[in-house]
Amino acid sequence: MIEKPEFQEEDNELYEHYRFVADKGQGLLRIDKFLISRIENASRNKIQNAAKAGNIVVNNKTVKSNYKVKPNDVITIVMSHPPREIEIIPEDIPLTILYEDKDVIVINKNAGMVVHPAYGNYTGTLINALTYYFEKSIESENEIIRPYLVHRIDKDTSGILLVAKTEQAQIKLAKEFYYHTIDRKYSALVWGDFKENEGTITGHIGRSLKNRKVMTVFPNGEYGKHAVTHYKVLERFGYVTLIECTLETGRTHQIRAHMKYIGHPLFNDETYGGNIILKGTTFTKYKQYINNCFKIIPRQALHSISLGFKHPVSGEYLFIDTELPDDMNEVIEKWRKYTSFQDDYTDSNW
Repeated sequence: MIEKPEFQEEDNELYEHYRFVADKGQGLLRIDKFLISRIENASRNKIQNAAKAGNIVVNNKTVKSNYKVKPNDVITIVMSHPPREIEIIPEDIPLTILYEDKDVIVINKNAGMVVHPAYGNYTGTLINALTYYFEKSIESENEIIRPYLVHRIDKDTSGILLVAKTEQAQIKLAKEFYYHTIDRKYSALVWGDFKENEGTITGHIGRSLKNRKVMTVFPNGEYGKHAVTHYKVLERFGYVTLIECTLETGRTHQIRAHMKYIGHPLFNDETYGGNIILKGTTFTKYKQYINNCFKIIPRQALHSISLGFKHPVSGEYLFIDTELPDDMNEVIEKWRKYTSFQDDYTDSNW
């Protein structure tokens, strides 16, 4: 029996999960041959790499590629899903590197940078920049290093991004991301105030049935995929709030869609309705103030601030964090000042 493969939506199908149940009459067969015959376009090398990474599990136990499949075995496998073949042009684009070793590199991505080349964005991406960086930093002339994506963040979201430097590291990290054992925190400035200091948002997320570019929450689970976001209030400014979000799952636009769902769209998030005044006064000066804030941060106020993961080779737990970017800091400081002097602001003197 074969179950439909599942794809991790947040990362645009960067990895995939299959589950099989061997038939009652299944004869003894090496698991790599078994899987090759059942997974379309899966090479033996790809299957064996998954096995080496510990990504093939039979009856809840990790197995090697020479394991013999038996009747009624329950088999699962997680593999990296290669992106469409696009010629990667190395480009000398500045990078902020937070951590690097021979297996992984952690980047603090600037807002406005696309992660991987695709239609409309063939150059200027993080992958273009990393390809150039690896070419220039190669110590051995015979060594070839290329970036292997394991997750993505939106173009206009800033912050921490983990990239593998080998296919084996990518496959192992894919398993961590698929099973949500990666620790990720985001800082976000959202519209409105919260009654509680912390909370959890649960609701299936899937592409809107009206607009494929927008993600929608389906609370009854009739569509989309299970998604859980935990949030904690960091600082209140009355009309907007600075929060920390922890992802229990990883879905496309998860924080942005969940926050809109509970009535707190991200500040200046055009896609999800946060680029208009949702809270505040009708004073002309207040409108000017908000427009000035929008000019300072012409994007959604969302930053991937920390990432914790088990190193794919050493097994060591690594925790990487970073500061808020200048645009978010500047807007937050403006709100601090506004809150401090809010009682004195009127339409005539503000």
